[in-house]
Amino acid sequence: MNAKPLLCSLAFVCGLAFGTGLSAQTPGVEFPAASPACTLKQRVGLTDIQVDYSRPGVKDRTIFGGIVPYGQVWRTGANQATKLTFSTPVKLEGHEIPAGTYALFTIPGENGWTIIINQNANQWGAFQYHEKDDVVRFKVTPVALADTRIETFTIEFNHIRDESAVLNLVWDQTVVPIRLEVNVADKLVPQIKSALAAPGKKSDSFYFQAATFYYDHNLDLKQALDWVNTGLADNPRIAFEMFHLKAEILAKQGDKPGAIAAAKQSTELALKAEGPGSSFPKMNQDLISSLQE
Repeated sequence: MNAKPLLCSLAFVCGLAFGTGLSAQTPGVEFPAASPACTLKQRVGLTDIQVDYSRPGVKDRTIFGGIVPYGQVWRTGANQATKLTFSTPVKLEGHEIPAGTYALFTIPGENGWTIIINQNANQWGAFQYHEKDDVVRFKVTPVALADTRIETFTIEFNHIRDESAVLNLVWDQTVVPIRLEVNVADKLVPQIKSALAAPGKKSDSFYFQAATFYYDHNLDLKQALDWVNTGLADNPRIAFEMFHLKAEILAKQGDKPGAIAAAKQSTELALKAEGPGSSFPKMNQDLISSLQE
């Protein structure tokens, strides 16, 4: 046997093993992401919403009509397609979306955007996007930012109310607003009634919150007034807040004298409880003034 080729082969294998060992022993280095990942959580009413997305920057580039072409499906961020999770059914621009997790795709346009909610929530980019998996598509109108630029792509919630919010897609000088609605009353009213039917004394704050919900959502005002009066029967610490709510309910019912009397009681109690710095005297006076016009 020729020993020289064998020795060369052994040397090569040993060198390869040695090199591989060095490679395996190299400490891991974590570099900053070009488009950092972000998780946004927001509760709207009784619905929990989560947005998982990556945030690219402008970096002196032309964005829409440039690196994000008009008329093409966009992952609405970077890296993985943007993911939306809803804990209850919602409506986006009036379109019903069942509870679940979805991919958010968009088709940017100069004068209008197409918003796409897609069933395939786990996709890299839009490379495996299929229109057949769309839950819904709809159009929205972008808004131009005249005096500022947003460097990093941002998804945010604004104008949050019990039953609605606006989901904004913001980048460079473009804002794309998407109206979101949730159904709170159908879920909460049965819970309120169930709590009232349960044995045991209810707190004044429970009556206050239940009455406030009914007032804010134009439900049974007579029932709301009954709850306020029940809560007031124990002379609670928050009596000045409850009298203000009572004044608002009476005003909405058209009972101006009753509303004015309740507002004055609220002011008197607020000054005793919180002193001259309380905001309730002004709130009550504004209500009284509106009733006297």
